[in-house]
Amino acid sequence: MRGSSRGAVVAGREAFDAALAQASDKATLADELFAVSGLIDGNATLRRALSDPSREGQDKAGLAQRLLGGKVSEPAAGVVAALASQRWAEERDLGDTVERFAVEASLVGAEDEGRIDAVEDELFRFERVVAGTPDLRDALTNRQGDAQGKAALVSRLLDGKASAETVRLARQAVLAPRGRRFDRTIEAYLGYAAARRAQLTAVVTTAAPLTDEQTNRLSAALQRIYSKPILIQQVQDEDVIGGIRVQVGDEVVDGTVLRRLDEARRHLAGG
Repeated sequence: MRGSSRGAVVAGREAFDAALAQASDKATLADELFAVSGLIDGNATLRRALSDPSREGQDKAGLAQRLLGGKVSEPAAGVVAALASQRWAEERDLGDTVERFAVEASLVGAEDEGRIDAVEDELFRFERVVAGTPDLRDALTNRQGDAQGKAALVSRLLDGKASAETVRLARQAVLAPRGRRFDRTIEAYLGYAAARRAQLTAVVTTAAPLTDEQTNRLSAALQRIYSKPILIQQVQDEDVIGGIRVQVGDEVVDGTVLRRLDEARRHLAGG
């Protein structure tokens, strides 16, 4: 996001935090905000009306309240009205922010129950399973496929094996990908979780699992480098042979044997 949209998110977060405090059920708040995000995405006229920078903020907030009153809870309607009252640089930014707050509401519910770490790990691992299973990947990413059918497949795979929040977010990723690939949607959700906890995520690829001691040492070393808490997400890949590949955001440190062999082959070929 750029310019005025960043300020709009900051201003809207105050209303969102108030809604979190009021909501007795964070899951319901999340579902309501996801529904509003879908409504905004699916109606270009409404999207323009709520994000039009030439309209008074109070008018846009009133429109949101009239539209949502009686259809969603007061806290959810208040969040959307507060966001609509702001000035947005791009139309899409409003829907993006409503979706982000929906994801965060679900994550806060998990945090309240002491299972936020499990949700982040389950989402990450499920995305890796999808990426590594061609038939499943095709079934969940086929743009011509039935969204409800994809969501039902996610439920069959995860119900009873993952947290309720993980199931909700994984289903949402196939119900409303909003033009993104499945992996990018899950990546965005995990990014929201990391940002809310003011931490970075390091994707660590090794041939064999790291021990707890190795994980702790790596986390401490990365924390010293980035000056932020680091969440380690491990990926096993026998093809790396040995060593370790660490990716933090766009930065990659590749110290695997496979990488070194590739470099040696290129050097010999060039010679």
